[in-house]
Amino acid sequence: MKKYDVAVVGGGFAGFAAALSAARGGARVLIIEKANCLGGSAVNCLVTPFMPHWKVENDEKVRLAKGIFEEIHNKLEERGAMRGESFSEEELKFLLNDMAEEAGIDLLYHAYIFKAHKDGDKIKAVSLATRRGELQVQADYFIDATGDAQLAYLAGCPTVLGRESDNLCQPMTLCFRLGNVDVETFYEHRDKLDEIYKEHLAAGEFINPRENILVFKTPTKNVLHFNTTRVVKKNPTDPFDFTQAEIIARKQVRETYEFVKKYGKGLENSFLMSTAAEIGVRESRKIVGDYVLTEDDCKNLTKFDDAVSVSNYMIDIHNPEGAGTSRYYFPNGEYYTIPYRSLIPQGVDNLLVAGRCISSDHSAQASYRIMPFVACIGEAAGTATALAVKDKIGVRQVNIRQLQKTLKENGAFIGI
Repeated sequence: MKKYDVAVVGGGFAGFAAALSAARGGARVLIIEKANCLGGSAVNCLVTPFMPHWKVENDEKVRLAKGIFEEIHNKLEERGAMRGESFSEEELKFLLNDMAEEAGIDLLYHAYIFKAHKDGDKIKAVSLATRRGELQVQADYFIDATGDAQLAYLAGCPTVLGRESDNLCQPMTLCFRLGNVDVETFYEHRDKLDEIYKEHLAAGEFINPRENILVFKTPTKNVLHFNTTRVVKKNPTDPFDFTQAEIIARKQVRETYEFVKKYGKGLENSFLMSTAAEIGVRESRKIVGDYVLTEDDCKNLTKFDDAVSVSNYMIDIHNPEGAGTSRYYFPNGEYYTIPYRSLIPQGVDNLLVAGRCISSDHSAQASYRIMPFVACIGEAAGTATALAVKDKIGVRQVNIRQLQKTLKENGAFIGI
């Protein structure tokens, strides 16, 4: 198999943006993806809509997640695949494939990483489980966009799990869709349904500890999207816990569907249309990088000298132990920045990390983890790696001013 300049592990929003920016920067790029398409949680876990990624000026939204994410967003709109911030994940699959092909990115689907081969402080290759057995991929540089810091973990880089006090992670959620819904009638009576739900929850009738029903409209007529199951106290990186989480979540889907069909207006003729192929993970491992982004950094609206991205999404923590969701909202128009150092894992010199598993504490991760902003982090990682390829240097030696200049020239917003 040919050797690549850059191998990106994970084809979600962070991984795709990393690969695309690296390829546009002149690198030969491969995306290694465990599923059968690009899009990550958006397609495998049915995560929608795009959460708020803008500030409001003169009553108008000004997008902060720009660059490649904005390009994807605009192309989805052009294809008629958006309704508000909800999108068609099927159209997203086509779009990302088209964009990857146009950029000359090689794709490898149905490949699961299980080993990293190192020589000193560099990763030389990764081993993948594929349909023909073990397959090794060599590259000069790697980007970990697995969401779980899987490559960094396998390479022996220090990582942490969940919140600092007890290593518990935010709950996992299996999203599902209902079809044949009278959507307008449902929303007219939505508040009453939540009241009834809370009564039944207090009576101990649900295994789902979530305090309310979280539901969104979709671009598809007569279809509702539910993001309301909640599996707590399971480790997303433990294969047996992860399996149990899927089983528990599917039971929660059944009980929720039966409840809303019985008590929800406009759902009398609905049917369970689909559940996600995989349970959604909000938080798992995070690397311990050259800098650990903290809750205080976020609340203080810190503008780092080596900023490569921004976020202003609320610190949105779904209780890792049960019911309740805590939210901290940033002042309107404000944002904090994400430093390049938080993308660099300790112990390796040719690896960057992109997505929800960069170096941060539990609370900071709860803010930047949404798809628009992890795409921007991915773009920064890919752009930096392309610069490293050109100069044949380690990721720590990348000229931060050149990186920031290149990101800005490519349409990214980095906040400084």
